[in-house]
Amino acid sequence: MVKALGAAGFAGVNVTIPHKETAFFLCDELSEAARLAGAVNTLVFRDGRIFGDNTDGAGFVANLRAHGGDPAAGPALILGAGGAARAIGAALLAEGAEVRFCNRTEARAEVLAAALGGGTLPWAAREAALGEFGLLVNATSLGMVGQPELEMDLARAGDGLVVADIVYAPLETALLKAARARGLRAVEGLGMLLHQAVPGFEAWFGVRPVVDAALYDLVAGDA
Repeated sequence: MVKALGAAGFAGVNVTIPHKETAFFLCDELSEAARLAGAVNTLVFRDGRIFGDNTDGAGFVANLRAHGGDPAAGPALILGAGGAARAIGAALLAEGAEVRFCNRTEARAEVLAAALGGGTLPWAAREAALGEFGLLVNATSLGMVGQPELEMDLARAGDGLVVADIVYAPLETALLKAARARGLRAVEGLGMLLHQAVPGFEAWFGVRPVVDAALYDLVAGDA
């Protein structure tokens, strides 16, 4: 079906959870970012072939910077071990940050850390260890509309902790509300969604869009 989209004249498509890791295996060519992530969120159709890219990591870093966060500051605690967690982890490691992965299934976090070079933290220790970190990233679907809430008590967080959530529906998750209530910097997922779309839009249409307040407000109004 995906190959048929190219034949029908589509320039490409964006892929979201839970299909990013499956999309990886549909591609004829892969970017280095996609290889590192083991997942694809952007497909480009060229001459009957499928080129796969992963822009999640770059989109996350761009959005973090737009909110005044430093991706190199770390240490970063990433919740999750799927394609998004892997892409974000790879991007933060490339920025020079120390990264630890924390997942409900610990074996998946260990595989991810071994592949990328980061460390791990048991899921049960995620709240008690918060004081060790400068960045917390929810890279799971927990907290998304229709999904269970992420259970995360921020009481032990340091005052400088930056809390980022890749979920953008709802725009403000329970995690972000808790972060703001603690006076912490909160980074929502809609900005990441917009920033990760920039390279794909440019590849499809030859125009590089600018993510600004007007674009954010327009998309937020439809979210």
